[in-house]
Amino acid sequence: MILPPSYVDLQVNGYAGVDFNQDDLSAADLHQACQRLREDGVTGILATIITDKIPQMAARLARIAAVCEQDALVRKTVWGIHIEGPFLNASPGYVGAHLPQAVCPPDVEVMKRLLEAAGGLTRLVTLAPECDRGLKVTRYLARHDVVVSAGHSDASYDELSAAIDAGLSMFTHLGNGCPMMLPRNDNIIQRALGLRERLTISFIADGVHVPPVALANYLHLAGIERSIVVTDAISAARLGPGNYSLGRQEITIGEDLVAHAPNSPMLMGSTATMPRMAAVLRDEIGLSEDEIRQLVLDNPRRVLAQVAGLPADGAAVEK
Repeated sequence: MILPPSYVDLQVNGYAGVDFNQDDLSAADLHQACQRLREDGVTGILATIITDKIPQMAARLARIAAVCEQDALVRKTVWGIHIEGPFLNASPGYVGAHLPQAVCPPDVEVMKRLLEAAGGLTRLVTLAPECDRGLKVTRYLARHDVVVSAGHSDASYDELSAAIDAGLSMFTHLGNGCPMMLPRNDNIIQRALGLRERLTISFIADGVHVPPVALANYLHLAGIERSIVVTDAISAARLGPGNYSLGRQEITIGEDLVAHAPNSPMLMGSTATMPRMAAVLRDEIGLSEDEIRQLVLDNPRRVLAQVAGLPADGAAVEK
């Protein structure tokens, strides 16, 4: 059994009733969420801010950065920020649960504004490389020690390969952020797996976002050593059925604890915790404890070590 503190989660939108994308996020809210995360064995996270209008995104980033300055527990737990959007593919399916009206073309000046708002805490940015004309934003981020990840994308094989040449090194929650129905052979999942030796690929291992059989296949192809598990947790994580929020969107969680976009089968983040992910990996996929540790601790730490100066050996770090 893996004992806490045991997990590093690179994609957390909220936790235990707290939405990191709410406009009125308080220091007490973020402290409470971090306390609950640590109770569940999560040593460090990337607080994730998703697509919205740029002023709203900037204000939310600045708020998290400010609380990190003020609160020792938050500073210890929030190892940085993951900006997911707004430079995504706005096509139905690929945009996922992000607000399509807030998606915009990649722009270096906009990216600078968001990075400045985050106060130097940005560790990871997810974008659609096919929308980054000339790969200017990708190159800018890579030069400034931010991990660039493809996601909510329908990049061609050549577009994805060119983005990797420009500094992109990850793919965000493969198997999600795309339409439920895809061409059976030529699709973004196949393209990313075809470039697996040049990417670190993240997966949501809650048994819902990717069925266990498919997840086992993906992990086998991608390789445990180049894969990581994220929760994509929202404010409903750790809690039961009820009404929750993700930014400006309201979510009703039913008895199945699956988060759907309103009036849509589209998944909208996860209600699962890292201990639940580890249980799925162990009990439904049959991974060893060493393999699980790589996915939930060692590999995400290695990704962050590229940009944040953290040791990559999996040892606990008190910041």
